[in-house]
Amino acid sequence: MSPASCLLGVLLLWDLIPGPDALSYFGLTGREPLMVLPLGVDDINALPPVKICESFKLKRKQRRMCKRDAGVAETLVEAMHMSARECQHQFHNERWNCTLGKTRLNMLKRDVAEGRKRSRERNRFKETAFLYAISSSGLTHALGRACSSGKLERCTCDESFNDIDNRETWLWGGCGDNLKYSRKFARQFLSMNKAEEQDLRAAVDRHNTNLGIRSVTYQVVRSRVKTTCKCHGVSGSCSVQTCWRQLAPFHEIGDVLKNKYEKAMKVVSMTNGAGERAQLMNEPVGNEAPKGPKNNDMVFVDDSPSYCKKGKYSYGTRGRICDKEKNCDSICCGRGHNTQSLVIKRPCQCQVKWCCYVECKECNTRENIYMCK
Repeated sequence: MSPASCLLGVLLLWDLIPGPDALSYFGLTGREPLMVLPLGVDDINALPPVKICESFKLKRKQRRMCKRDAGVAETLVEAMHMSARECQHQFHNERWNCTLGKTRLNMLKRDVAEGRKRSRERNRFKETAFLYAISSSGLTHALGRACSSGKLERCTCDESFNDIDNRETWLWGGCGDNLKYSRKFARQFLSMNKAEEQDLRAAVDRHNTNLGIRSVTYQVVRSRVKTTCKCHGVSGSCSVQTCWRQLAPFHEIGDVLKNKYEKAMKVVSMTNGAGERAQLMNEPVGNEAPKGPKNNDMVFVDDSPSYCKKGKYSYGTRGRICDKEKNCDSICCGRGHNTQSLVIKRPCQCQVKWCCYVECKECNTRENIYMCK
């Protein structure tokens, strides 16, 4: 199992899945893509950093990297939360909605036991590709922010800007998010061994992991790194500005990766020699010559299931809430939907009171909820 596959499952929305799967990560590491911890979010954050590192099923190198800086463990947990929230945000209107639990474990496994033998899972779907990319980008993003906020001892603010920049009408200052360090750490933390890299599915996982890292650090790079400035001068004249570079909100990274998911390329391995590293190529159509994916392409191997019915990779869509005007036909897979009228309490007529709070009344509204049959 690749190291990236443990950044794939995350503490989030505990109440959506009953039983122990409600405490599932889609993890950060190499030994298992999904692990269940007998801890809640608050319990995990209350643990000493070393204990948090030991809670993850890390490879030896990853465990060492986690423990060497007190802020790394906290940053890993933050990356998990952020990746899971964004994954579920991007897919909340689709049949597969990035649900936690056993179906995600099955989606991320690379091997399956068949008696005494182990065979390859045919589960490298577009959705698996997105999980790898959003997870590695979440780790990279969280690390960059952790550097500038002072959470990590081994890195500090971004100091990559040269003297030419300082000759502008504004000055570099403040504390920028450290992209250089976050990219280096993420690549080392999620790197595979040579034996893993020879496998087609491992090569696909590695490609999508690197895509996630690049989506933050290059993006393509300058378009996703924002300059934030603070004015100085007499009476707020802003004659001088101090500026620093900040990463774009993670939602923007998620939007970019979702777009790449929609355009993902199906690939096969063109490697012939034993022991050679898998070379990814698209499936040629007709007499078209095969070509390899670009670095900014998301890639997959296996066609996705429909996700309509409960099965190995999906809880199905029965009982899912849908939008009658937008997606009920698609999410409900042609089975139709039920309508339920509910009275919902919402804050209304809010006013800002001196000083300094908002006071609202509570209003009852009747709304129709649509649920798949």
